[in-house]
This record gives sequence, C-alpha cells and structure tokens, in this order.
Amino acid sequence: AVCEMCGIVGTKEAFFSKTKRFCSVSCSRSYSSNSKKASILARLQGKPPTKKAKVLHKAAWSAKIGAFLHSQGTGQLADGTLTGQDALVLGFDWGKYLQEHGFKAAPVSCFKHVPLFDQWDDVVKGMKVEVLNSDAVLPSRVYWIASVIQTVGYRALLRYEGFENDDSHDFWCNLGTVDIHPIGWCAINSKILVPPQTIHAKYTDWRSYLMKKLVGARTIPVDFHIKMAESMKYPFRQGMRVEVVDKNHVSQTRMAVVDTVIGGRLRLLYEDGDSDDDFWCHMWSPLIHPVGWSRRVGHSIKKTEEKRSDMANHPAFRKIYCDAVPCLFKKVRAVYAEGGWFEEGMKLEAIDPLNLGNICVATVCKVLLDGYLMISIDGATSADGSDWFCYHASSHAIFPVNFCQKNSIDLTPPKGQDAKTFNWESYLEKTKSRPVPARLFNTDCPNHGFKAGMKVEAVDLMEPRLICVATVKRVVHRLLSIHFDGWDNEYDQWVDCESPDIYPVGWCELTGYQLQPP
Repeated sequence: AVCEMCGIVGTKEAFFSKTKRFCSVSCSRSYSSNSKKASILARLQGKPPTKKAKVLHKAAWSAKIGAFLHSQGTGQLADGTLTGQDALVLGFDWGKYLQEHGFKAAPVSCFKHVPLFDQWDDVVKGMKVEVLNSDAVLPSRVYWIASVIQTVGYRALLRYEGFENDDSHDFWCNLGTVDIHPIGWCAINSKILVPPQTIHAKYTDWRSYLMKKLVGARTIPVDFHIKMAESMKYPFRQGMRVEVVDKNHVSQTRMAVVDTVIGGRLRLLYEDGDSDDDFWCHMWSPLIHPVGWSRRVGHSIKKTEEKRSDMANHPAFRKIYCDAVPCLFKKVRAVYAEGGWFEEGMKLEAIDPLNLGNICVATVCKVLLDGYLMISIDGATSADGSDWFCYHASSHAIFPVNFCQKNSIDLTPPKGQDAKTFNWESYLEKTKSRPVPARLFNTDCPNHGFKAGMKVEAVDLMEPRLICVATVKRVVHRLLSIHFDGWDNEYDQWVDCESPDIYPVGWCELTGYQLQPP
C-alpha cells in the first residue's frame, strides 16, 4: 500500500482508517489537494506553512528534518553526528578548495541515486537566476539577478548582473537550496529586484540593462524546487525493521530497526544491541534486506534475543510500524544457472570486505539461493567461517581470475605468498581447484562519466557514518579507486561506479549531513 498523502510504502494492515489509504492519522487529516498546493507554494515563497501543510513539508524534506526531530533540536544525531546548519558551520568550503588547486568535480549526472541527477546537465554556465541580494542596505529581503559562472556538483559560482567581468564579488551557493529562483519569480511573488549597493550608481536605467541581458537567456525550470523536494522523499521511515549485515561478524545478518533517514542514508539500530550499536548504509546498499531474506536464501542470521530493557524508550523502538516491504529494496539482477554455475571451492578475485583497498585471491565457500554466494578471502579464513562474506553473482566486487593482471592492479595473494611471483595457474594446480568461468561474471560497463582526478563526497565504508572529501584516483572500467584527501593511500577503497556510497560535491550541504574535511 502507498500512503496517498506522503507517498510512504508499507503493508496495508499497518495503515490507518477503514480505507487503508493513509499511513497515519496526521496524513489522513492533512489529505487534500489544496493543502498540498498551499504547502508547495508556501515553501517556494519562504512563508511558514499552515498547520495543515506541515505534514507534507515534513514528508518532502524528511531527509533534512527527520534528523532534527530525532535530535530534539540539539543539531546532533544520537551518535553525535552533526546535522543541518551545525554541520555546515563547521563545514568545508568546496569552492575555495577546488579553485585554489584547480580540481574538477564529478558531475551530478554521474550519480544515479541522488536528487535530480537526470536533469542536472540542464544547469549550464550562463544561466540566469534570481537570488537574495546580500549587498543591500534595505531592511527587507530584496533580490537581484545573477549568472551562473561555473557549476561544481550541486554548487554554483554566481555573479550579480552588472559586475560584468569583475569577479571580486562572485559567490558560491548550493543550487538545491530554496534561495535560488527562476527568472520571473520575484514578479509573481511581489518581491523587489534591487541591484547590489556596490554597483547601484553604475547605471541609471537598470530596467533596460536587465531587459538586454535577459533576452534569450536560460533559467532554471519553474518547478525546480518542487521536483527537488519530490526527489528527496524516501520511503523508509523510523521504526521499519530490516535485516542487515552484522558489522562484528560479517558472515551473518542481524535484525535492525531504522532510526534515522537522511538523504536516503539509514541509521540502523541492531534490535539486540545498545543504543549506540548502530550501522549506517544507503537504502540501496547490498548490505540490507527485507525481513525473511536470510531464511529464504539460506544465509546465516543471528538469533535475536530479547530487546534490551534500556532500549524500550528509544524513539525507534517505541513504535514499530512494520517490516520494510521488499519493494523498497534495490532489486538484484536476475541470474540463470543453466549451463554451469558457481560451485563450492571455485576460485576468483574479490574486493576484501574488511580491507576495501585490496582485491584478493578468494574462494566460493557456499552457494545460496537467488544467486547469492558466500565468499572467503584465501589465507585469512577462520575455522568457523565467521569471515565469509555474501556477494550476489551479479556483484561488481567479484572478478574472474587474472582480472587484476589484465588491468594492472596489484592482486593481494594469500598470506605467505609473494605478490610479485604469485601465479594463478600454479596456485590452482597446487590447491587442486578450478576458476569460476569468466562468463558467469557481470561485465556490463555503462558510460558512467567518472574520470581520474574528479572530486566527490565519499562514505568511508570502514566507518560508514562518515562522509569525506575524496578523489577518484583511478578508473578501471566501472571500478573506481577512491582516495580520501589528506589520508594515506592505505585507506583507499574500491567502489563500483553505481555505488550509493559516493556523492556529488554539495550533497552533504544539500541534505544537512556533516562532511569530513581533508
């Protein structure tokens, strides 16, 4: 069932009222096209929403304010992660960093999991927008027209009209914020256009000057911010139950409850853990699954003990809405086992889940259902299989033998073997094993647009609550080597080009998540 007010997906039994059209009492009461329209207009005009419109406001910007509601205005999540303006105050100036060093940023269109990724290429240099005039001496808020000089991820370098080639007053802003408007917005909303004080006396007839400048100019779409708000609605909500990898024993899953949703990233609390026993991941991460997944495919799951008494009052556990329905999770590619399939004991190369900068010699330890495999890294295997890791057969983190050699990547051999002299042929002979046939691997490679040297905001997957300033160090087909700026190369991590754990410049600012500077 889908809530007709906020768009949340859930099971019909858990929904409110006889008709089961809404997920809660508040959504039921707030439902009407007028309240929806009023909320959107109020948000565009910067007015406080009416009481009726507040529910939609909350749903549309759940990624931003869910965390604030949870933190009761402290500006921190329960684990101490700063959010919103508190995070931005301590923030990092991407514009200055990129300009000073001549760095380039990966375009928003490279990231399929972020807001408006498919429309961002329409935001171009020379485009005109109406923005708040920060160089005015009037008591009320006034606006002026500015040109986009440069775009860097979600951020844009703007210059007020009238400064011509003078870049001394250029300023950076995030185009995803509600303070950027299309040309004509001021006229429709009875706002005043006033030139900056610095150049006020430069022209006597600003009206004709603007008319000349605006002929044939492009601007952002009228519904730009409505679309932005729509694309920042996320179907997961606090209290939904999922199965997620056990961060302490990666070979098993654990039951967890969604505590916070911010920008599509979930803070999960393990049901049988302490209040700080959490795990962060994106809602499209291959590490989370619907309840019942482990039993269905044959994966090991930790037996859930009674919830700890000290967790009973935690907001996430106070109201368990329902198990997150399967349609909320990222679909894996359908696989067909005809004509030979992965078999136990077969060898391959795989990204080490506990050391993501290494691609290692690995073994298929168990074949699960629905195309899932338990993989172990050779030489690091514990007797009880607690370091096995689940990859899907279509995963871009597993590779055929000799993948590293063909792509000039250093392969990490089993302990005791010399990387310089390691040879797959002799190793297979010595271990009396067979390689996984190359045809079983997913070799699709989209035209992703990433290039070496591009800057991104990337999750440190070994500490996934942290998002850091990072660089695409190397591109191998669809595989990206991510380097965290200011850190040693040993912390580099391999990720897929469609990983939901890398973001464009400005994403943290847009969602109110704290970015870790170099």
